[in-house]
Amino acid sequence: MMRRDDPPAAAAEPTENAEDVRLMQLVGGGDMAAFEQLVERHQTLVAGTVGRMLGSNSDVEDIAQQVFIRVWKSAARYQPRAKFTTWLLKITRNLVFNELRRLKRHAVTTLQPEPGAEEIQLKDERGLAPDESFLEGELQHAIEAAIGELPETQRMALVLRRYEELSYEEIAEVLEQSVPAVKSLLFRARTELRERLAIYLRG
Repeated sequence: MMRRDDPPAAAAEPTENAEDVRLMQLVGGGDMAAFEQLVERHQTLVAGTVGRMLGSNSDVEDIAQQVFIRVWKSAARYQPRAKFTTWLLKITRNLVFNELRRLKRHAVTTLQPEPGAEEIQLKDERGLAPDESFLEGELQHAIEAAIGELPETQRMALVLRRYEELSYEEIAEVLEQSVPAVKSLLFRARTELRERLAIYLRG
């Protein structure tokens, strides 16, 4: 229970952003220690977003490092017109979308299962009564695979909403779209996921 002298939870956010802006101003002056603090504060956000967008088989660490290299190179020109994390996620979005397009051009097929592999696996396991933790892992894998098949903008909107818990307004800023457009993206993404995961939802 919140005590009377406890500050409102919402008050923490401006303080967090103010600290980010302060650190960025130091980074703009070449302060490496401030840069390391920024990386420590936000590497989970960046790496998590990159990983969920590109999948576990991608070089998540390399793309995340590229994001922070961009932060370092842009620090001297940085202007806090929006929340720092919004600006950071825009950089992440650009690099992730570039990587997705590169992968598409190279027609990477290694992430796709062999024809019939899934059916064989399910058939073999029907009589084994897998435990609950296995089923949860299988469902999570199916969810991640289904998210990975969404169009890139839908996927980014869903990742930011589902995993990073951003507001519609924040997602709109990151994607440079209107709030109604973001709601439409999320509606289409969730509809697509329900269709792809129907076999699990019925179970």
